[in-house]
Amino acid sequence: MTARPRRLLLPAELAALDGWPAPRRTVRDWAADAVLFGFSAVMWAENLDFPPEGVDFVPGWMAAVNPWAGALACLALWWRRRLPVLLAVAMVPALLVSGSALGAAMAITLTVAVHRPWPRAATVTVAYLMVVGHYALFGRPPGVDRPVIVATTLLLFVVPFCLGTAVRARRLLVVSLWHDAQVQRREHLLGVKEARRAERERLAREMHDVLAHRMSLLSVHAGALAYRTARAASGDGPPLGAAEVGQAAEVIRDNARRALDELAEVLAVLRSDEAATGETGPHHRLADIPALVAEAEAAGQRVLLRAGAGTGASPPRHVEQAAYRVVQEGLTNARKHAPGVPVTVRIEGEPGGVLTVSVENPLEGVRDSAGTGGNGLAGLAERVALTGGTLEHERLDRSFRLTARLPWQA
Repeated sequence: MTARPRRLLLPAELAALDGWPAPRRTVRDWAADAVLFGFSAVMWAENLDFPPEGVDFVPGWMAAVNPWAGALACLALWWRRRLPVLLAVAMVPALLVSGSALGAAMAITLTVAVHRPWPRAATVTVAYLMVVGHYALFGRPPGVDRPVIVATTLLLFVVPFCLGTAVRARRLLVVSLWHDAQVQRREHLLGVKEARRAERERLAREMHDVLAHRMSLLSVHAGALAYRTARAASGDGPPLGAAEVGQAAEVIRDNARRALDELAEVLAVLRSDEAATGETGPHHRLADIPALVAEAEAAGQRVLLRAGAGTGASPPRHVEQAAYRVVQEGLTNARKHAPGVPVTVRIEGEPGGVLTVSVENPLEGVRDSAGTGGNGLAGLAERVALTGGTLEHERLDRSFRLTARLPWQA
C-alpha cells in the first residue's frame, strides 16, 4: 500500500478534510461524536414503533429488523470520520428497512457535507430523501397534511446538509488562511536570507574598497623603499638617509593604521543595527576627496583634480559615499595597472541635477590587465546602481576612463 505523503501539521478537524484522517481525535472531536451518537440514539428510541401509524404497506419482517438495523447504524457513527462515504452508502439499505436509523442517517449527512465536497454530499442527501420520501408520499398518517409531511422530510436532511456545507466552507477558509500565513512566513524567511546575503556583499564590497586602497599605498611606499635600498646597495644610487627612511616608515605606519581603523569601522557594523539600514563602514563626503588625492600624491602618484561641483545643498549621504568610492577605486586601479602615469579626476554637477565623477589615465605603459577592474568594478557598479546612477568604464583612443553619473537631489 502506497504511503500518503506527509502534510503540514494542522488541527485535527482541519486535517480530516478531503479524506485526510486526523492522526488522533481531540477532546472536541470526542465531544462532537458523543453528541451525534446521543442524538441518533434518541431518534432510534423514538422510532422503535415501526412502521408509524398510517403506513400500512410495510411488511412485518421490517418491523422485526427495525431496532437492530437502527442500533447498528448508530454504532457505526463512531467510524464516521474515517469512512464517511462508505457509511453513507451503507445507510441507504438501513433506511429502507428501518425507521430507527433516521437519526444516524442525518448525522452521516452532516458528516459527509463537512468532510467531502458538496456535490458528493448533495448526492447522499438526495438518495436519503428518495428513500424517506417514499414513506412521506405514500403514507397517510391521520391528522397530518401531506405538505407538512413533505416539508418536514426535506428539513430532516436539507438542514444537516446546509449546516455541514457551511462548516466545511469555514474550515476550508481557515486552512487557506493558514497556508497563506505559511507562505508569507517562508517568503519572509527568504527575504531575511536575501537581506543577509546582500549585507554580506555590502560588507565585502566595503572591505575591498578600504583595503585595496590602503594596501596599494603600502605597496607603493614599500616598493619605493626597497627599490632605493637595492640601488644604494649596488652602488647605482645614493644611500637612503635616516630622514628618508624615517619618513617612508612613518607613511607606511600611518597607512597601515588607517587601514586597520577603517577595517574596524566596517567590522563594527556586524555588532550593531546599522547593517539593517545599509550604512556600512565609514562615511565619506565630497569634501574628503582632496585628502584622498593628497594621499595618492604622497605615494608618488600624479593626480590632477578638477572639481566643479556646484555649491548649495549637499548630495544625499549615499551619493557622496558612492562618489568617494568611485574616485578611490579609480586611483587604486591606476596605481596597480598604470603606475607612473598621470591621473585626472573630474567632479561636476549641480544640486537637483546629476553628479558626474570620472577618473581618467593615459594608456602609455599600462599593463594588459588595466581597465578590467575585476570584482572591484563589479561591486562599484552595484553600489552606484543602488543610488539610481550608472557606472561606465571604457578604453578610449589613448586613455582609460571610469565615469559615474549619480542623482544629485536637492
